[in-house]
Amino acid sequence: MQLLALTPAEIAFLSEPDAMPVSLHARFGQKLAATLTASLRVPVRVYPQDVATRFDSAPGLPGWQPDGALSTLWLVRRLGGKRISGVASFVPRSLLQTLNTALAECWLDASVPALPAALAWQISSPLGEAGLALQLPLQPPTMTRWAREVIQHVR
Repeated sequence: MQLLALTPAEIAFLSEPDAMPVSLHARFGQKLAATLTASLRVPVRVYPQDVATRFDSAPGLPGWQPDGALSTLWLVRRLGGKRISGVASFVPRSLLQTLNTALAECWLDASVPALPAALAWQISSPLGEAGLALQLPLQPPTMTRWAREVIQHVR
């Protein structure tokens, strides 16, 4: 079988340098919005925020800090509710597992050479507003090891 010659448009496309890499904050924000939209069955928008406080997590592990509104939204929607009332007094384990899986997939798709200390997002849905913060390990190899363990555990 003989291969056809590339057209000038194809050559130009293949010759272009790779696009600028998108930051972890932006990439995970997109993944987070898609994951929450699918899990909660309501449209969710995610906006990057500045991290106001630092919090402690286990060394070498990402540490999640969802606010009470996100925990409540998660519980209500996962149990089939349509209206939000009250505030959850705990963070559901299934929410943390979902966040870990989404972060691990995003990280393994395209890791970054240097990690920010923390990231935060404002989450908006028709049912209300919520916040989420994430503290990251300092070293990318630690993050890669963690992500592989999370993905292996999900299988």
